[in-house]
Amino acid sequence: MTHLAVISAGLSVPSSTRLLADRLTAAVVAGVQEPVEVDVIELRPLAHALADNLLTGFASGELAEAIELVRRADALVVVTPVFSASYSGLFKTFFDVLEPDLLTGVPVLIGATAGSARHSLVLEHALRPLFSYLHATVVPTAVFAASEDFGEAGLESRIARAGGELAALLSGAPRRRARTLEDEFADPTPFEDLLRGA
Repeated sequence: MTHLAVISAGLSVPSSTRLLADRLTAAVVAGVQEPVEVDVIELRPLAHALADNLLTGFASGELAEAIELVRRADALVVVTPVFSASYSGLFKTFFDVLEPDLLTGVPVLIGATAGSARHSLVLEHALRPLFSYLHATVVPTAVFAASEDFGEAGLESRIARAGGELAALLSGAPRRRARTLEDEFADPTPFEDLLRGA
């Protein structure tokens, strides 16, 4: 079973960001040769919890559940709206609160939406560097959709190509076993050893 986490940072309901995320997800699922469990994480309802986490350093409730879904995912589909020529603050905040190295080696398909094609370079100057910094494996094809792109054949072909690339990574890559919270506490270092090492 393949676990795919889909992260959508759209702020409206309905959202073109979520529409693009759903289409990308369908393209990935169509290309994977085994059953796929899809978990969609909408960031809009997590906004308050994300702000609390920045202040306290602790995730709770639905935010903790969302982070756990990312931890056990074999791959991610991530889509953000464009604000001020970059990803949204809500989108960035979610990735700011993840533990370091959580995305190391994880295949990621990146996408973005905006009202105008003028923002299409956001994928290369903002999203791809972010996920490279997080040590994720970003698929070559990123998908940008301006308002006028929906319903166009060009968008559908880009979605199919990007989805196929992520599916190929999932099919050929050995599965990484995500560490759970239980793993973190399964074999603790005795306190005396910690003191000796200080």
